[in-house]
Amino acid sequence: MERRSFLRTTVVGTSAVALGGSLWAGTAHAVPAQPGPGPYGPIGSADAQGIRLPAGFRSRVVARTGRRVAGTSYTWHPAPDGGACYADGGGWIYVSNSEVSPDGGAGAIRFSSSGDITGAHRILSGTRTNCAGGSTPWRTWLSCEEVDRGYVYETDPWGVKAAVRRDAMGRFKHEAAAADPVREVIYLTEDVTDGCFYRFTPTTWGDLSAGRLEVLRMGSGTSGAVTWAAVPDPSGAATATRNQVSGAKRFNGGEGCHYADDTCWFTTKGDNRVWRYDAAAQRLDLTYDDSLVTGGAAPLTGVDNVTGSSSGDLYVAEDGGSMDICVITPDAVVTPFLRIEGQSASEITGPAFSPDGTRLYFSSQRGTSGSSSGGVTYEVTGPFRR
Repeated sequence: MERRSFLRTTVVGTSAVALGGSLWAGTAHAVPAQPGPGPYGPIGSADAQGIRLPAGFRSRVVARTGRRVAGTSYTWHPAPDGGACYADGGGWIYVSNSEVSPDGGAGAIRFSSSGDITGAHRILSGTRTNCAGGSTPWRTWLSCEEVDRGYVYETDPWGVKAAVRRDAMGRFKHEAAAADPVREVIYLTEDVTDGCFYRFTPTTWGDLSAGRLEVLRMGSGTSGAVTWAAVPDPSGAATATRNQVSGAKRFNGGEGCHYADDTCWFTTKGDNRVWRYDAAAQRLDLTYDDSLVTGGAAPLTGVDNVTGSSSGDLYVAEDGGSMDICVITPDAVVTPFLRIEGQSASEITGPAFSPDGTRLYFSSQRGTSGSSSGGVTYEVTGPFRR
């Protein structure tokens, strides 16, 4: 996919935001996150990989599009996008989508307990424009097609079991997914300018072959209580899923999605927002909005994929902007964590932490070339808060 470009058409006013829940316990702010000093200090000069990091952190390249992953026979896929990590004995596996069409799919890299690459393999083929997705508690990867009436595919990170298309999760321009094991639902974002925020409730938790697809309903504001309504026809055969329920809340370009501690965070690129859905209270609020930043330039623009650490920090990747991954802390401070230099025609994708929280993986989807054949996947190690 080429660079996305969206114009802001409105500027919203200040609204009250409550950042509750155990992950952001005791935090309440009149406005969403504001710039301030980060937990790791300022980013330094670019390293050998062209990445600017805080003191104490270092980076390495783990894969490049079109080249064999070191020590393996697997050729890394084009346009690496959404990703996740899975514990694998003492090591782990990093899964990555391929956002090309035809034959996007997904691949994976296997690491030992010391971080050495021990293997790489394909886990999904024959699909289109696999953008983001999400992991499940039963250790599968949900790979989402970002095309009109696209599907969700449930895949095996180990590449042993065949991928399965999950029709019941709806046909629309899928972006990301996040599992809520408490309420036993999967949240889903939709990447169109008038998209919806969905939840899928499987008939049996752990089996995504059947269930109920719903859309979030809410008034016109950016903060308040929400309700959910069932989508009559998840296939979208006659009417797009987002247009089947009266009063469905519209979101401008749904992107990344991350769940932890009764909370689902998701991003919308068209208005540079990070949203917080409190699943226990069934309430929606803004965590970040670039138009509400005061006292200087917004540090986070082009919001895209999002992940979180066990400390409660959110890591939000930029599609464009300054090619940053920014951190939003539980006390509502937003600041750049890293920046990739010399790759302004790319976007940062697939941020995910290793199971022990000491390594962060992500990709530059188009690298220095600006094309899907130039993708680079990185690892950053250092004193991450845990």
